[in-house]
Amino acid sequence: MSDLRSSSWFAPDSLRGFGHRSRLKGMGLADVDYKGKPVIGLLNTFSDLNTCHSHFKERVEDLKRGIYQAGGFPVEVPVMSLGEMFMKPSTMLYRNLLAMETEEVLRCHPIDAAVLMGGCDKTIPAMIMGAISADIPSIVLPAGPMLKARWKDVTLGSGSDAWKYWDERRAGNLCEDDWCAIENCIARSAGTCMTMGTASTMAAIAESMGLALPNASCVPAVVAEHHRLAAATGRRAVEMALENLTPSKILRKESFDNAITTTMAISGSTNAIVHVLAMARRAGYMLTLDRFDELSRITPVLANLRPAGAFLMEDFYDAGGLPALLTQLTDLLETSCLTVNGKTLGENIAQFPIINKEVIRVRENPLSPTGGTFVLHGNLAPDGCVIKPTAADPRLLNHTGPAIVFDNYPELKRRMLDESTPFTPDSVLVLRNAGPIGAPGFPEWGMLPIPDRLLKMGIRDMVRISDSRMSGTSYGTCVLHIAPEAAVGGPLALVQDGDLIELNINERRLTLHVSDEELERRRQSWVPPKLYYPRGYGQLFTQHVTQANHGCDFDFLQSCDTKTPPPDIF
Repeated sequence: MSDLRSSSWFAPDSLRGFGHRSRLKGMGLADVDYKGKPVIGLLNTFSDLNTCHSHFKERVEDLKRGIYQAGGFPVEVPVMSLGEMFMKPSTMLYRNLLAMETEEVLRCHPIDAAVLMGGCDKTIPAMIMGAISADIPSIVLPAGPMLKARWKDVTLGSGSDAWKYWDERRAGNLCEDDWCAIENCIARSAGTCMTMGTASTMAAIAESMGLALPNASCVPAVVAEHHRLAAATGRRAVEMALENLTPSKILRKESFDNAITTTMAISGSTNAIVHVLAMARRAGYMLTLDRFDELSRITPVLANLRPAGAFLMEDFYDAGGLPALLTQLTDLLETSCLTVNGKTLGENIAQFPIINKEVIRVRENPLSPTGGTFVLHGNLAPDGCVIKPTAADPRLLNHTGPAIVFDNYPELKRRMLDESTPFTPDSVLVLRNAGPIGAPGFPEWGMLPIPDRLLKMGIRDMVRISDSRMSGTSYGTCVLHIAPEAAVGGPLALVQDGDLIELNINERRLTLHVSDEELERRRQSWVPPKLYYPRGYGQLFTQHVTQANHGCDFDFLQSCDTKTPPPDIF
């Protein structure tokens, strides 16, 4: 037991050791409660302003039960909660702050292993980033998706159906009473969005990378199995502390390939690309967008889940969950990769058959023959951009149309209501200065609204381009994450109303049909936009955040060359 990291705090016969032990005793604890036992930090992202995590008060108790059963000593450590629905301008602005907090909380406290309690979109990648850098044994407990919702005889999916019915409301096809009824029932329980949005995507990625227990990514938040999952996660955290099974011993280059393949096969959120890039670079692997494109071309979509498909996460769990899907991809995965339970990925998935082959497709019957996200390049996106073709109108995947350009989000909202704006179904809507620095914070503004007058004509999709992100629950022909962004002088800053823009999915190309000479002339008169945040964390963010194709991490945090330093000399 002397090898435990926490023993540096509690074992020494010194004044500092005395102080540490006496403060525990001041909370009513005795030597028998903690002495010689692995200290397991429960990094809890509970908040009254985070619906997705509203059950974490209970899950902490389940975790503690498992930790006590295995002979550990649990300590709950609250960390920043990134609640997607209430934080402005975007939780993405604060992902790196939670990553820094996670790293420092693990480094500065007497913690032998950690349970990362996350779910809502940015919490899981943020805590994994911090845990990778701290390199202390860590295991993820995903919040789990909420239960399926019903309105009349319709099954509702959070996010996706909100966008759908809001368009119908704006088109005049949905009355106020029905709209209010949908509002009252679409979020049926605690837990994350029950579509394959960013939260479920990142939970699946954590599992496929080996950082969560088998099928942990799919268990609905409020069922009995989730209580048992939490207890099992607590028990395993104690074992990991004793084994010193750190992220650096689990994560290999192939672990991130597995994450990418998984993302493509579930038609996961486009946001996953930014997070996987950031996590890989924390682990010392300089992953690029090209690798996503390579794996997308050979990975079929097998999860028939909204917004790309028909079903919801509860159906996915009942159909066998992520491990059952991965059994169809063993030739594309590195199944020898180690996972948090001490077994390989291949060993973990072998016990999960597909129960419903309509929800989880087999290789011979994919939802799409290629991956759920494509990477595009071209003179409008020299460093790349992304699109989710499985959630787009097929007629728009090879499209050329005139641009209508919005310099910022307030202008977008104003011009959408301006009858003089020359919208047509062929228009290409362009939003700029909405990226990591320009917005700032890389908000989910990329699903630009369809103009009201086009909605009333029956139009439900248009080509929309931005240097922003969109919600993983969104759908539509949305080209996202254009890099470099407009605010730093990327070509998007030079687009003018009426310029022809060509989207060619087959060639993975996004082209602005304006000559190089004309673009250079425009560049000479371009003036960088005024940036926000003259002080504080916002200023730190805008000074150090990297571009979308590099993961939007801070430039001073991406390297993981050094291990966790020892605690202060006692």
